[in-house]
Amino acid sequence: MRWDSLFDDLESQLEHELHAEELDRRAEDTRLRLGRLTLRDRLQTFGDGRRGTVVLELVTGSTIVVVPQAFGRDWMSGDVVARDGASAACVVPLDAITGMLLPKESLARSLEVPDRDVEAPRLTDRIGLSFVLRDLCRRRVYVQLHEARNAGPVHRGTLDRVAGDHVDLAVHEPGAPRRERNVSHLRVLPVRAIGLIVL
Repeated sequence: MRWDSLFDDLESQLEHELHAEELDRRAEDTRLRLGRLTLRDRLQTFGDGRRGTVVLELVTGSTIVVVPQAFGRDWMSGDVVARDGASAACVVPLDAITGMLLPKESLARSLEVPDRDVEAPRLTDRIGLSFVLRDLCRRRVYVQLHEARNAGPVHRGTLDRVAGDHVDLAVHEPGAPRRERNVSHLRVLPVRAIGLIVL
């Protein structure tokens, strides 16, 4: 009888230690995963066809509601949702994001990042902001460039050139084609000074 209680006690202690060890291992795995987590990773949990919205605070001093669509190396694109429900396409440099506001119920979702070792990297994951700007330039898209400073000005026009670290913007009225007679002036703007691009 005494042997039975001794073995039961040993079995209980072993089971408790194994359970505690498993909890410690899970906690360490979580700490390691969170240590590798980036803002881009968390933003992606609201994109990729999941149609979630996220509220972003930008270096421009503005707060925008965005439905994320695509992600590059240092940028994200999506639809900015206005207060009246209208939307416009945008590109946000990740360095221009100063904060992300999450409802409590979205916190767990934002931490559900797929395992990087399992998922193969996509081509867009390697595309930088300069590539996106060159594409907008090539397609002659009318853009609004919001400067990356608190309450900075908004410059409107068509991108004429995208150089290594700056862009040339032909400033003209919306709706007017980019013709010499419609261009009031050219503005040269460093890429690092761009806080938001609205199309």
